[in-house]
Amino acid sequence: MIQPDTKDWTWVLDRPCPDCGLDTASFAKEDVGRLLRENADAWQPVLARPGARDRPAPSTWSPLEYGCHVRDVCRLFLVRLDLMLTEQDPEFPNWDQDRTAVEERYEIQDPAQVAKELAEAAEKLASAFDNVSGEMWQRTGRRGDGARFTVETFARYFLHDPVHHLHDVHG
Repeated sequence: MIQPDTKDWTWVLDRPCPDCGLDTASFAKEDVGRLLRENADAWQPVLARPGARDRPAPSTWSPLEYGCHVRDVCRLFLVRLDLMLTEQDPEFPNWDQDRTAVEERYEIQDPAQVAKELAEAAEKLASAFDNVSGEMWQRTGRRGDGARFTVETFARYFLHDPVHHLHDVHG
């Protein structure tokens, strides 16, 4: 049984992640699109390897399940980025990642299809970040739990997710 992740990961904006090593302050905000594309490319062999459906432990997602999650996070963050760029300080609709994993049956999805969808979702989001410029980086948005972001902090916070999960499947 997978335990729901209830951590508030916004701390990655203040200090490097001790697990995956990403320091979200270590790259230019304009590099988020490029870094996301590189990450999406790195997922392709992970999802193509034998055993991509196999969980390393009953309480740990398989590479396939992590890949589904990263795909869906890219899709979700594209919607949220659009809200930040088109509305004044929007509150993001809540998303239960654990419920999504169960309802969407991550564990039985086709790894090759997930690899394709992850690449497509990452490219759309990377392109959207590439199109952010000037004062747009300072537009704001917030989660229902009160966490507040600028587009810049949102981009940095987001990038940690696929990087961390790629570390998860290699660790």
